[in-house]
Amino acid sequence: MKIIILGAGRVGQSVADSLVSERNDITVIDTNAQRLRELEARFDLRGVVGSGINPSVLAEAGAQDTDLLIACATQDETNLVACKVAQLLFNVPARIARVRSSGFDPGGILAGPEGFAVNVICPEASLTRYIAKLIEYPEAMQVREFAGGRACLVSTRAMLGAPMVGQTIAQVRVATPDVAMRLVAIYRRFPEEPDRFVPCGGNTRIEPGDEVFVLAAREHISFVLAALHRRPHQPARPVRRVMVAGGGDVGLRLAQELGSQPGRFHVKLVEGHPERCIALASTLPGDVLVLQGDATDEDLLEAENIEEVDFFLALTDDDENNIMSSLLAKRLGARRVLSLITRRSYADLMHGTEIDIALSPAQAMLGELLAHVRQGDVQAVHSLRRGVAEALEIVARGDRKSSRVVGRKVSDLSLPENVHMGLIVRGLHGPEDAPQPAGLPQVVIPHSHTVIESNDHVVFFLPNKRLVRDVEKLFRVSATFF
Repeated sequence: MKIIILGAGRVGQSVADSLVSERNDITVIDTNAQRLRELEARFDLRGVVGSGINPSVLAEAGAQDTDLLIACATQDETNLVACKVAQLLFNVPARIARVRSSGFDPGGILAGPEGFAVNVICPEASLTRYIAKLIEYPEAMQVREFAGGRACLVSTRAMLGAPMVGQTIAQVRVATPDVAMRLVAIYRRFPEEPDRFVPCGGNTRIEPGDEVFVLAAREHISFVLAALHRRPHQPARPVRRVMVAGGGDVGLRLAQELGSQPGRFHVKLVEGHPERCIALASTLPGDVLVLQGDATDEDLLEAENIEEVDFFLALTDDDENNIMSSLLAKRLGARRVLSLITRRSYADLMHGTEIDIALSPAQAMLGELLAHVRQGDVQAVHSLRRGVAEALEIVARGDRKSSRVVGRKVSDLSLPENVHMGLIVRGLHGPEDAPQPAGLPQVVIPHSHTVIESNDHVVFFLPNKRLVRDVEKLFRVSATFF
């Protein structure tokens, strides 16, 4: 696929990193020549210096035969205008714009064919939704949704004494026959080397410290997390007290969402700039306490009873401050800490330390973007393990004559090695708000004898995203296939 990326900032670089590795033809446009030279030295792509709203610059970048334009420059206006120019002058078939403004409705008339005719993504909104899921499931390290939220992929750290820990996967299946779940991957810690991927066969044993990935129906997520992360009869500890460091766009959005549920959360937001504190206090619900100060100040954290905080979230735009405040909060007694880390090298260093979750903002929104890039009936894509692995939801179309999968048993499918079919959501016919047949949709855990039906939503775990093309090719409908 031929793709133009407008903007070589942190989001643009993360997008380029992900798409170049999948053998796409990438051209990046930016006004900063030095930044483009650095990108060209790191990745197999071409840089074009100039403004993305300039038709001649788009033409130089090859817009005449481009399949997709991803506009992720700093300014919303630049992204929207560039997409409109690409549509009107070059007929670029697919256009995605990064829009930060909360007032721009992605499904409204402005984004529609009569407006800017663009698909809109907002990294800050994606990040806020993702963090809210982690607060809802505090024992999880990742929570990714499929089939409109009917199924989820979760990862958690296996804890000694939890019911499933120390058991083989075959023993877990026997012990939980009525639970719609499938263990799809384990990443195991080893001394002085990176975590190692462990394929999930029946004889694979879950060991303490493993990061375990599980696909399950939404109603079973809490049970799965408890069985991997909590000792029997140990009571659940839902998140009640939240402290947010950083009153930027993400911190504000998250505080607004938590504060909109009166009585459920006790939220404190720490911000260093006095003027921003005044603006936050006037915007946020009265239940949210805004504090002026530095989240790396030990005295401040102790004065605000950090030892009683269930979840500490460092969400400033400074990686170093986020890391230091999270480590300090953890040492002072915060039960769980999350650090927003933009630099991939920093995120890798923090993995496995006292920071429970090192979250990359680009990775949180990359799935929404990749769903537009994937071919065929791909419904959802989630980038995992800092971009190495991927979870993919794809719809089986056609019939036995036109499809390599429909009407065939799972055991007969030519899936690449280590690609794990986790679950099937059956009965999703049409839009989410359309009436569904009685008793449907249902989550099906596939076995070797399970037959794939037309319109099944099949969710895969891929330990290496280079395998994506093979899965897409398998599910592609062909009029000449017999």
